[in-house]
Amino acid sequence: MKKFGPEFLSSLSPKPHIIRYLLTYVALFLGSGIARVSVRGKYHLPKKGPYVIASNHFSDYDPLFFSYGIQKPINFIAASDQELDWWLVWAPIIYGWIPVNRQNLSPSTIKRSLEVLRRGGLLGIFPDGGVSYNLLSQPKNGAVYLSTLGKAPIVPIGIYGAERAWEGMFKGIRSRICINIGKPFGPFNIKGNKGQKVKALNAVGNEMMCRIAALLPPGRQGPFSESAEVFKYQKENLITPKPQPYFKALSEE
Repeated sequence: MKKFGPEFLSSLSPKPHIIRYLLTYVALFLGSGIARVSVRGKYHLPKKGPYVIASNHFSDYDPLFFSYGIQKPINFIAASDQELDWWLVWAPIIYGWIPVNRQNLSPSTIKRSLEVLRRGGLLGIFPDGGVSYNLLSQPKNGAVYLSTLGKAPIVPIGIYGAERAWEGMFKGIRSRICINIGKPFGPFNIKGNKGQKVKALNAVGNEMMCRIAALLPPGRQGPFSESAEVFKYQKENLITPKPQPYFKALSEE
């Protein structure tokens, strides 16, 4: 099976604004065709950019539903230090992304991302650094770092159900996919020496993941499931996801 590696993936870049705008309608069409999609909390989105959108990453198809929920052109930041199968690479080729090496946030990635924010654009990031498939995981600090440098708030979103959409489609079942959008927070003015800055970035990163966890059902929140902050943010968002066991039958959702 043909795979596309870092050399190719790192050469990609976001397509022009008009193309990403038109592809939003393609996402709406495809998403509605293969699944029953619910979007809650869209009123939390700022009326204009710049802002950073941070989401969990349970499925290879999350970017499609990310776009479905936001319905605006997004500049995705995605890992180029990986290999993608041919049947997954068509999306980044058509839509484009800002490539990032997860082991080393390069100056070019930072520069391109900050330029998006300077122009009032939207950055889309999966802060746990890769597809986790089942549970939320610990974040990398890229989203918080770029939000701080670009003086842009972070909008947390939770997406779940997309991990079974393809399987459901072949069974003749339109899977239920939930997209929950939380209240924006930040940006933060992080100062101090290197140690103080790292500590502050980690604290904001933890808050970000708790805010994302608040948008996911119990059983999918990973290491943040016991945090009291999760319940606080659910009250702020006016969104409390219902329990939804991972292996629950598609037809029962």
